[in-house]
Amino acid sequence: MQDSTITEEENMGNAVTHFEIVGTDAAALQAFYRDAFGWTVAPTGPGYAMVHPEADSGINGGVGTPPEGPGSRVTIYIEVEELDGALAKVESLGGRRVFGPVAVPGGPTIALFSDPEGHVIGLTKSATIRGRQEAG
Repeated sequence: MQDSTITEEENMGNAVTHFEIVGTDAAALQAFYRDAFGWTVAPTGPGYAMVHPEADSGINGGVGTPPEGPGSRVTIYIEVEELDGALAKVESLGGRRVFGPVAVPGGPTIALFSDPEGHVIGLTKSATIRGRQEAG
């Protein structure tokens, strides 16, 4: 009889590790979320800032203008080991690659895809989301 025990590592899904709220007026969006929820806003480049809830729970995010061009959206980011492999799987299941992969200066390596109903979802490469250097 084969051992069908699943290890904790094999049973774990991919975590949501980041969120992003982007639109046409980065400064107004950043001020809104800072004032409405008390988030710390740390600019990281033109039109974009990291936001930190400074709470005991929750995840950090970004607020600004979208890197892929004009538009407004709210996106969650899912951590994966390998972006191209995850995008290939998404595409094989009916999703579509939207943007990337691209290394964000001083930040993670990301990509965006849309699911079969058109929802835009982000991916972050595991080795880069926690501030680690990307290997090769």
